[in-house]
Amino acid sequence: MIQIHKFIFNNFKVNSYLLYDETGECILADAAFYGQEEEEEFTNFISAHNLKLVRNLNTHCHIDHILGNNFIARVYGINPEYHKNSVLFFHTLKEIGSNFGFEIDQVPEPRRFLEDGETIRWGNSSLKVFYTPGHAEGSVCFYNEPQGFVITGDVLFKDTIGRTDLPSGDFDQLMNSIKTKLFTLPGDTIVLPGHGPETSIGYEMVNNPFIR
Repeated sequence: MIQIHKFIFNNFKVNSYLLYDETGECILADAAFYGQEEEEEFTNFISAHNLKLVRNLNTHCHIDHILGNNFIARVYGINPEYHKNSVLFFHTLKEIGSNFGFEIDQVPEPRRFLEDGETIRWGNSSLKVFYTPGHAEGSVCFYNEPQGFVITGDVLFKDTIGRTDLPSGDFDQLMNSIKTKLFTLPGDTIVLPGHGPETSIGYEMVNNPFIR
């Protein structure tokens, strides 16, 4: 059974999710930590629970969600995995980071690119990848059917949706992603967003004021 630990990292309050099971293997969705204190919070949790990190996944590659990628590559020897359409964000990553007060010294190469519909496996567990652009090119969500949860990055939040006024954002595309990928899931599916509290697919279908 998958255990989920949520960290809240950096000034943007990004939800980073560490998923682990009875084998001790774990994966990370969005390495958002920045600075020594947050790095130690992450590594201390790994050590205290005797976990082995095996994969580092990115829901998308906006600066606030990938600040810890280089640390993971350097300390754990694990390069990030993201959708190939996210590559465009790395062209100006250091400049954007500087604008927000983040020093980006190195950008690790991807271990591999994630693909729509593929299955991510570790230990005895798995997630299915959904390609869900609209907030950003390359956005993906990670769905686990047996336990009924989906990690949505910045695609869907409680009572709201991802902003579409940033580069590569597209409102109509985001609506299509939500309706054709996320709203086809069972209503009791728990939504684990990139910021803020969890919600459910059923709640958002009825109550989200941005869905039309």
